[in-house]
Amino acid sequence: IFFLIPGFLFAQKYITKTGHIKFYSDAPLEKIEAHNRQVNSALDLGTGDFVFRVLMKSFEFEKALMQEHFNENYVESDKFPSATFLGKIVNISEVNAAEDGTYPVNIEGKLTIHGVTNLIKETGTLEIKQGKISGKSKFNILVSDYKISIPGAVVKNVSKTVEITVDITLDKASK
Repeated sequence: IFFLIPGFLFAQKYITKTGHIKFYSDAPLEKIEAHNRQVNSALDLGTGDFVFRVLMKSFEFEKALMQEHFNENYVESDKFPSATFLGKIVNISEVNAAEDGTYPVNIEGKLTIHGVTNLIKETGTLEIKQGKISGKSKFNILVSDYKISIPGAVVKNVSKTVEITVDITLDKASK
């Protein structure tokens, strides 16, 4: 029985290294959008434990100068190379992993950006389809909550609130 338990628990874990996070800033003078398709994420479907990690330098912008300013002046990627979320899907018991479908989920945890950690509570969806799990969520953060300063010279170019969109597809972890 002891040999079967680890295999059963492992079968509940889903992972990806190619998740997608987009952020969008809509300020009076400029709209800024960036994409990162190198998001590492893991979900334990049995417990609802959920984690993701994203390298800040992996965000891609339309303009190279925006990317440079983002990494050097705002999130200071050399000093704070990644953002992480460590949390839980609190209503995981309402997700039927044995049945394809889309399930609303409530997510709570700690989001760390720029070396600052804040508790967040957000909603999203999990879609189970043919053995894969797709997770989606869209929420807003205040850049000031993460001690990211916006210089006065560009205050009309960068919004104080940034919209974050998470879109990941997780595969069953192999042993």
